[in-house]
Amino acid sequence: MTALLRPAEAGDIGRVAEIERSCFADPWSEESFRRLLDVPPAIFLVALFPPEQAIAGYVIAFSVGQDAEVLNVAVDPRFRGRGLAGQMLDAVLIQLGGRGVRAAFLEVRESNQAARSLYKSRGFSEIGRRKSYYRRPVEDALVLRRFIEVAEGGERVQGSFADR
Repeated sequence: MTALLRPAEAGDIGRVAEIERSCFADPWSEESFRRLLDVPPAIFLVALFPPEQAIAGYVIAFSVGQDAEVLNVAVDPRFRGRGLAGQMLDAVLIQLGGRGVRAAFLEVRESNQAARSLYKSRGFSEIGRRKSYYRRPVEDALVLRRFIEVAEGGERVQGSFADR
């Protein structure tokens, strides 16, 4: 079953923060999410899962020029295993490509095998490591990157740093 994705609204922040707390040991605050609403470089989507249209997850990315960072992808544990994280990640990557972004980056806990598998399935590859990046518990972050195809003059081109 496919979820409906839409831009996050102020009334969603409480539910988004609840999902955040259920997914992460060092969660963002409600204020952190609130600050991303209506910020042009940010893409902040929530996923509504049928039939009750409950907010089941969210994804946030931030773009500047030809680069972007996927800041957060989270799915309520009750809605996992339905392809929702992949659907949200695909949607945000499409939007980033539409903005002319050529490379998307993210950090992921080294131990988070489920997320690492998702990102690998979407074309992300490891390019670095940030020692002791996460606090609770202390753990390294793997830095991943995916090049994004951008439509230019009707042609699809593969973005790379050599294009700059």
